[in-house]
Amino acid sequence: MTRQLSTILSAAVIALDLTTFSLAADIKPALLYDLGGKFDRSFNENAFNGAEKFKTEKGISFLEFEPNNDAQREQALRTFANQGASPIVTVGFTWALALEKVAPQYPDTRFVIIDNKVDLPNVQSIEFAYNEGAFIVGALAGLKTNTGTIGFVGGMDIPIIRSFECGYETGARHTRPDIKVIQNMTGTTPSAWTDPARGRELALGQYDRGADIVFAAAGGTTMGVLQAAADADKLAIGVGTNQNGVHPGHVLTSATAGIDVAVYRTLSDASDGKWKAGVLRLGVKEGGVGWFVDENNRPLLTDDDIVKVKAIEADIASGKVKVPEYIATNSCPKAQ
Repeated sequence: MTRQLSTILSAAVIALDLTTFSLAADIKPALLYDLGGKFDRSFNENAFNGAEKFKTEKGISFLEFEPNNDAQREQALRTFANQGASPIVTVGFTWALALEKVAPQYPDTRFVIIDNKVDLPNVQSIEFAYNEGAFIVGALAGLKTNTGTIGFVGGMDIPIIRSFECGYETGARHTRPDIKVIQNMTGTTPSAWTDPARGRELALGQYDRGADIVFAAAGGTTMGVLQAAADADKLAIGVGTNQNGVHPGHVLTSATAGIDVAVYRTLSDASDGKWKAGVLRLGVKEGGVGWFVDENNRPLLTDDDIVKVKAIEADIASGKVKVPEYIATNSCPKAQ
């Protein structure tokens, strides 16, 4: 999927203002992570991998910043812009407010935000249809549950995580209409992304209530959910990157997004003079979200499981199955 995503990113631009920046042979990229740290084994690390690939192939190093709290975001953007960094890639929806303040002050600097939309002529916004990826792994959970009960552990209680839960639940009902879904959010502050102990506690509680599969969309907190699956001899579903190998035999699959490829592509486009402001929204059809099958989880899946899930992917891509979007309505309607 990532190879497909690499070929379509530049063609998937949807924006009111598509400003092309002139060729800049000597770019100075910067990657600004979200809370949770560079090596969160999830979204941040996926972004880092994309920047590392760019560095290896292009021979261009990149600056980095790991915030400890939200108050550091605005100053970090100004610091890197004053140093001449461009493009400045921000990982996570919470960078939006700081970008809206800072980007207009540096009109010649290119900014990128992943997981949110900032409508400015020097900002590229990259969004993923996480609800579609969550629908796919939810459908798999519906096929594989033995108890008829599955769980969901979200990170910070925000609309994008509610969208994960909505997609997961409707996907599970697509393959097992009578399924029961238990859901918990880790918290309402950014610390919810970095609390694996709490993630483990919540997942164990869901297992105790009958769930045999728990999906986590919780940044670094996800590691605690995967640990709980191993401890309870149950199954979990990872997120953000391929986490199937974290506890082999206990991770049913991982709901993934091509964040690494998106970072690689936006930096490459800047290097090649092809960078454009605007909005990219990437779902199943574009190869932007999906699930992983590898040597770590293949023993957990039958050939029939894989055929059925791939058919659901195809139906989403064709529009036959329309996955509900929580963010549009602040509710979770049924899939069509």
